[in-house]
Amino acid sequence: MQEETIMKPEEPQVKRKFFVFNFNTVLSIIILIGIGIFFYFHVSGGCGEEPKGTATVPVAGTNPLSVVFLNLDSLNVHYDFVKVLRRDLETTGKRLQSEVLAEQASLEKEAADFQRQVAANAITEEKAKVIYEQLMQKQQSLMEKKDRYTQLVAEQELNMNLRLLDTVTNFLKRYNTKFNYDFIMGFKKGGEILLPNESLDITNDALKAINDDYNSRKK
Repeated sequence: MQEETIMKPEEPQVKRKFFVFNFNTVLSIIILIGIGIFFYFHVSGGCGEEPKGTATVPVAGTNPLSVVFLNLDSLNVHYDFVKVLRRDLETTGKRLQSEVLAEQASLEKEAADFQRQVAANAITEEKAKVIYEQLMQKQQSLMEKKDRYTQLVAEQELNMNLRLLDTVTNFLKRYNTKFNYDFIMGFKKGGEILLPNESLDITNDALKAINDDYNSRKK
């Protein structure tokens, strides 16, 4: 804030202009925070097809390597563990968002009250300076909290993805003891594999098995 020369009591009109100018500076900064959502928590997902009943899992033939693939989009939509992780992430995000928006609304109300007091010459210039500094400190604190909470949600999402990767990898190791595939590839729309051979798709069978495995471990 640029310091202005303190006006004498006999110049009330100039003094009012001084404070309105300062308040507008505060308000313009507060508006930059916005009243919308301060972060958008998003778990990567696709529009995987519904499982089509019992799938026939291909068995390696005469090829030197047996390769099959798992549709990751479908896994992300239909794996029960993903639903639990996503719900936990959304719950955390909404709770933190509500806290920040409530503090922001309170700050905006204080700023509006400050403007009314200044416009009515209801407070002294010295008191107005104190309130102005308090508003700026609260605004800075709110911005720091927003950044901190955004980072917290991002870290939770990262941990969620790591847990999911670990869970799926460990499951596939157990699952593959029955079939001994050389490679189980991951396919998703927009990925590196543009056109998979549908006869090598083990998604339906693996998805049923991984959900059964997950639900049995919950008991």
